[in-house]
Amino acid sequence: MPVLVLVATVVAVTSSVGAPLIPAVAELYDVPLHVAQWSLTMPLLVGAVATPVLGRLGDGSHRRAIALTALGLVVLGGVLTALPLSLGWFLAGRGLQGFGLGLMPLLIATAREALPPARSRRTIAALSITVVSGVGLGYPVAGALATYGGPGAAFWTATAICAGALVAAALVLPPAAPAPARRFDLPGALLLGGGLAGALLTLSEGEGWGWTSPPVLLLSAASVLLLAAWVVVALRVRAPLIDLRLARGRLPAAGHGAVLLVSLANYLMLGSVPILAQTPEDSGYGFGASGLVAGLLLLPFSMAGMLAGPLSRRLGERVRPRVVLSTGALLMAASQAMFALYRGELWVLFIITAVAGLGVSTVFAAAAGLVVSAVPPSETGSAMALNQVLRYAGFSVGSASTATVLAVATPAGGDLPAGVAYTVIGLIGTCAAVLAALVAWFLAGRTAAQPPSVAPRPSGDTVRA
Repeated sequence: MPVLVLVATVVAVTSSVGAPLIPAVAELYDVPLHVAQWSLTMPLLVGAVATPVLGRLGDGSHRRAIALTALGLVVLGGVLTALPLSLGWFLAGRGLQGFGLGLMPLLIATAREALPPARSRRTIAALSITVVSGVGLGYPVAGALATYGGPGAAFWTATAICAGALVAAALVLPPAAPAPARRFDLPGALLLGGGLAGALLTLSEGEGWGWTSPPVLLLSAASVLLLAAWVVVALRVRAPLIDLRLARGRLPAAGHGAVLLVSLANYLMLGSVPILAQTPEDSGYGFGASGLVAGLLLLPFSMAGMLAGPLSRRLGERVRPRVVLSTGALLMAASQAMFALYRGELWVLFIITAVAGLGVSTVFAAAAGLVVSAVPPSETGSAMALNQVLRYAGFSVGSASTATVLAVATPAGGDLPAGVAYTVIGLIGTCAAVLAALVAWFLAGRTAAQPPSVAPRPSGDTVRA
């Protein structure tokens, strides 16, 4: 159990380590902030596609080997980010680090198969919030290292920690039970990857290329067609990359929908708070904070997130699932509204991030239990793979949307966006979180409260992602 949580936390920290360094990356490579934002968006994009791909490749007895290979790619990516190479190599390294985010369904399936039922349930709940807690831990560490040693020190440290997690996983992760081989859905992987990449590129570069320019129109149309084709393929093939049929039903749909929307709102905030804090005071709205202070702003996010996990689980045993999900989403909406309307003092940002961490973790923990309880034990891996894909897709869209708003609000020839950009970001996040609360409330219906069911250790395949 400790190694599973360690690996999940390490990859979460690594994926988010770029956020407080966005201004430093922009200065290092002499690029605008919205271009440097790709240092955060790239691993999230790769994580969204790698999640189902690793789940399928790690089916059955191959799970341990795939997990170790993914961790090896994370370490390699860390080396590329830390070396003094060009921006292209740097972003390629950040992309390789995104493979770590695809490990979550394998870790959850391992917990369900290798641990006793009671410990399995607790471990799954803990894993579901490690993305939140890992983000909060990574921000202040990255900020401190960048402040006193530069961006390279932060990325070298992250690489060393990932190497340690690789060694721990090699020593502890058990082999999975044998299972029949299944055909890999290569068309599904290509369609999903191409569709998501095109959509995020459109969001990020639309302002620079022109929203009505032929490249943007063609790219957006191609993205829609690719994603639509992926849905058709996923519903028709026998062994899809992600089994969308498992999303049928009010309970799974409520969990998946709430996670997608809250994830989007989450990274609107996480991608903009460190930039706002480090904006010079002469801008009229920034605080001129160091990277260390900008990172510390997310420490309350992490602490509140770790507190929300057990609270959400206990609350879920007493009230209906829709109450827990809606409460978490409304907490996120409240934090976003505060960010939009009142962010004139640095201490207010600490409160805003704490409320956001409480809301996001409440939604993630409740949604994980809801999705797991609504599917057979043999489908746990596939159901959670879909949930993780939606989570990382929301993260990616939120990060890319932040870059878009900042780019739109930056005057021609200017280096800094107008302060109203952060108001717009907060309002978009508020709307997304309120919509998540409505989705959870109406889709989850009047289903009675119940703890997530965890079946005895299955003897066959537990990962179908």
